[in-house]
Amino acid sequence: MHKDEFHLKFFMCVIQSRQLVRTPQRTAGEASTSSMLIPKPQTKTDTLKNLDTLDDPDTVRSIPVFKTEWIMTHEEHHAAKTLGIGKAIAVLTSGGDAQGMNAAVRAVVRVGIFTGARVFFVHEGYQGLVDGGDNIKEATWESVSMMLQLGGTVIGSARCKDFREREGRLRAAYNLVKRGITNLCVIGGDGSLTGADTFRSEWSDLLGDLQKAGKITDEEATKSSYLNIVGLVGSIDNDFCGTDMTIGTDSALHRIIEIVDAITTTAQSHQRTFVLEVMGRHCGYLALVTSLSCGADWVFIPECPPDDDWEEHLCRRLSETRTRGSRLNIIIVAEGAIDRNGKPITSEDIKNLVVKRLGYDTRVTVLGHVQRGGTPSAFDRILGSRMGVEAVMALLEGTPDTPACVVSLSGNQAVRLPLMECVQVTKDVTKAMEEKKFDEALKLRGRSFMNNWEVYKLLAHVRPPVSKSGSHTVAVMNVGAPAAGMNAAVRSTVRIGLIQGNRVLVVHDGFEGLAKGQIEEAGWSYVGGWTGQGGSKLGTKRTLPKKSFEQISANITKFNIQGLVIIGGFEAYTGGLELMEGRKQFDELCIPFVVIPATVSNNVPGSDFSVGADTALNTICTTCDRIKQSAAGTKRRVFIIETMGGYCGYLATMAGLAAGADAAYIFEEPFTIRDLQANVEHLVQKMKTTVKRGLVLRNEKCNENYTTDFIFNLYSEEGKGIFDSRKNVLGHMQQGGSPTPFDRNFATKMGAKAMNWMSGKIKESYRNGRIFANTPDSGCVLGMRKRALLFQPVTELQGQTDFEHRIPKEQWWLKLRPILKILAKYEIDLDTSDHAHLEHITRKRSGEGAV
Repeated sequence: MHKDEFHLKFFMCVIQSRQLVRTPQRTAGEASTSSMLIPKPQTKTDTLKNLDTLDDPDTVRSIPVFKTEWIMTHEEHHAAKTLGIGKAIAVLTSGGDAQGMNAAVRAVVRVGIFTGARVFFVHEGYQGLVDGGDNIKEATWESVSMMLQLGGTVIGSARCKDFREREGRLRAAYNLVKRGITNLCVIGGDGSLTGADTFRSEWSDLLGDLQKAGKITDEEATKSSYLNIVGLVGSIDNDFCGTDMTIGTDSALHRIIEIVDAITTTAQSHQRTFVLEVMGRHCGYLALVTSLSCGADWVFIPECPPDDDWEEHLCRRLSETRTRGSRLNIIIVAEGAIDRNGKPITSEDIKNLVVKRLGYDTRVTVLGHVQRGGTPSAFDRILGSRMGVEAVMALLEGTPDTPACVVSLSGNQAVRLPLMECVQVTKDVTKAMEEKKFDEALKLRGRSFMNNWEVYKLLAHVRPPVSKSGSHTVAVMNVGAPAAGMNAAVRSTVRIGLIQGNRVLVVHDGFEGLAKGQIEEAGWSYVGGWTGQGGSKLGTKRTLPKKSFEQISANITKFNIQGLVIIGGFEAYTGGLELMEGRKQFDELCIPFVVIPATVSNNVPGSDFSVGADTALNTICTTCDRIKQSAAGTKRRVFIIETMGGYCGYLATMAGLAAGADAAYIFEEPFTIRDLQANVEHLVQKMKTTVKRGLVLRNEKCNENYTTDFIFNLYSEEGKGIFDSRKNVLGHMQQGGSPTPFDRNFATKMGAKAMNWMSGKIKESYRNGRIFANTPDSGCVLGMRKRALLFQPVTELQGQTDFEHRIPKEQWWLKLRPILKILAKYEIDLDTSDHAHLEHITRKRSGEGAV
């Protein structure tokens, strides 16, 4: 069946802060419905009625939809798809390379072509812009194929002295004007972006000089009267103010943690101390997050030099760790570490100190450029893709009055910030450190950096009190399926509780263990080395508490449990709701509790992210990379991959975006046999190009009838003679493995925040000599929402939950699905009527902080 013989059902979604809508295709000769307004759905439980405007009556059925805003005419959609016609975009990477740059380049190229613009590669950074010639080549859709999973930058990067001189910038302007390029996307650090802004500010004068010299015509000067600049920050150091994460940082952390985990095993064998030096000449982000992710004994970063007596403090800390039974010490040092007087603190200095004062066998490992190499993480691929899409939109929407902007990440949202505001604040940090104003430098780094630092100080520098007089008793447990990062959350919760002077209990095997009394007290060393271990050391089960209220109540009394930290997935959330309901019958259940979302499915209401989902996502991406490599070798082969997630399509969607899938089938976006046929036809057309392979992801419960076997058989039959099909069910490997740096760091901070909340809530609930908590806000889910960590009563989240399918009614990642479709070359419509507004970094820094 030809694709014009049927109609694809529409979908709606938002790219960042704009909306994209997939509309029904029409057969030749049908009347236009350009004046038709598509109705606005309200909630997931609504049904789409009045579908008489769709051509196929078979599509008139009850379809779950998600709340969003989109009322657009056909002409408006068509105008969006022609947004780039007559325009040209150049993309270059400059400065130090970073994993994920290729994902950004790929997105800029494909979205630019999608909008009708011509897109050019500039090879070798600014040097290629100055030299021109073959360094500036027009890109095609296929030229960025197989680029997504590659580290570094395929189009090259180089330091360029010529561009720093006006003569060099004059040559660069000439090369752009001659090709009709008036939009420039620069991917690099603050130096590269500053150079771009200087180039833009001089543009008019440069054109004037070229005209006077007779190198360009008046017509060429008129057509190129202004230059739009958009920056994407690519830097493994995460040293650019205004964004929570720069492209490449997460991948660099992956490389570091892989090495730290490997070193840990040998250090334990020989009872050694290891000093690891990581990159970060002016920014200690890599060192700081590494220390949190591996449970390091000490970290040295340039923003927060140690006190003058740091040598004595460090040695005491190391010896205390050994006294508590540890067989190793880990010290992380940023290459730019200094003391309070500005004197460098080197890895060798630290090694010599430890050997001289403590006599420990101490080794130094300098990681160097290995941190820049390797495959980009799933996070960096998605970040680069999202930033690339937003960059194209910012360029094409630009006017002569639009300031140069940088696309950055705030929480899970993409925002545009004035480029030079960000550059200035970044320079202010360096200036503050030079002037020894370290507190100011720390604040300028932003709320996320400060949160990391505060948690590190608590876990590494505060001694737990010897006496627990007047302390409270808090129990920690895991509920639901295992997820990587659960152990890191338990460790953080236990140790922060001990630091606060509390008695901390651990419960084995979830609610079942709580009912059976499988409870023991945990000390500081009990959770030693847990940060990097996958699975659940405490044991976890899906059992809910309702049937065991009597036994649970008895054990709460027996062990004097006054607060409960529940780390788990959807069962942890529903278990919390049952505990709230059980308070009506059992006063013993009237204790504060908090749920920390931890599940690979990322389906807990009240949180945009769950502990464990990032690890599962990277596992899927690694597998998909290998499968794509296999398909590229054999040619004309399509792989159908089944992912976990229950009814939640998070893993399938995000893995599809990170791995460059051709389609991702999920429950939240219903599909029919016509959609499957359209996907097959899409792959048939793809096999006619140089890219002779296909990758299709399917969420395990996306459709009870269109199973993985069904889709495999359909593709095999319809693709017969054109391509072969293979299937792969990933299964429980997605729940295993060591947690990623993100999951370790996220879990550590969630545990710390949960225990801080718990201590305050217990004191607040203390009445008449006992704990009695029966208010809605005494039972919460701790979740990340957009740009902040929030405590939300579980009872208030009930209305936001689809209990039948165990998913939230609204899920932020659905707005990223159109990016996946556009990058896979599907014909969908792009709505730019509600563009992203330029924010200011001062407002961002004063607002709610990120995780």
